[in-house]
Amino acid sequence: MLELCRKPLKMCFGGGGNDDDLLWHTDLKPHASGNYSIAVVQANSSLEDQAQVFTSPSATFVGVYDGHGGPEASRFITNHLFSFLRKFATEEGDLSEEVIKKAFEATEEEFLRVVRESWIARPQIASVGSCCLLGAISKGVLYVANLGDSRAVLGRKALEGEVNCGAVVAERLSTDHNVGVEEVRKEVEALHPDDAHIVVCIGGVWRIKGIIQVSRSIGDVYLKKPEFDTNPLFQQFVCPLYLKRPVMTAEPSILKRKLKADDLFLIFATDGLWEHLTDEVAVEIISRSPRIVSAHTQQTS
Repeated sequence: MLELCRKPLKMCFGGGGNDDDLLWHTDLKPHASGNYSIAVVQANSSLEDQAQVFTSPSATFVGVYDGHGGPEASRFITNHLFSFLRKFATEEGDLSEEVIKKAFEATEEEFLRVVRESWIARPQIASVGSCCLLGAISKGVLYVANLGDSRAVLGRKALEGEVNCGAVVAERLSTDHNVGVEEVRKEVEALHPDDAHIVVCIGGVWRIKGIIQVSRSIGDVYLKKPEFDTNPLFQQFVCPLYLKRPVMTAEPSILKRKLKADDLFLIFATDGLWEHLTDEVAVEIISRSPRIVSAHTQQTS
């Protein structure tokens, strides 16, 4: 059911045995709704991103965390988000949109606490952040929650009445929170009507305050808490922005979807993939690629 394309740390999944350490993959592994696999194309030796998969007989969680400014935020999410999900789902009796919102909020608040405790010694940590894409399957229901411009895309059979009925088509399940998207740009501008330079275009790329393309994340505390931006110690490392209010948020977009027999696979990936492939091309590649399933996987899937 799952195809996971991202750049996870080797300690999360193990290498794929390729000679090139920046290019590897894993064989299919079982989860509650089918199988998942991982393909890795790492841009450089300094890895700020992480990914993880949790499987149990009743649920599957997939996390893709695209860090920026350093690895601290993505690593923190790896160590806390799933724990909060399980904790709140147990307290509420089941997984739900409210549980997911609480888990994102708790992860953000805990990372903020870490920043406040350590930023005097390490001021740069206030500028570290991460996009966060979550997929969760429980009782035949899929939840997709995201911050930033990582993306979840479903590959499914075209329904009766659709073009190319029976073919595999792409259906995007997440929202790109990137101000390069006009709708997102207008959303940010509407929240800051008194700031004519809240979003600016530099070198053909739209950025919030000329700094960052995504409008939602975990971390990036100095763009959310003006107290950091105005501190002289932090200003030694970044140009002061003199914010009147937060210019980013950690509120995720959440989609809930009942899985259907025509749903074939899911792709979870950061913008590193989507900058090169459209949703349709990525789905076509997977749908046309035969699966190589080991004997062990065949016995357990």
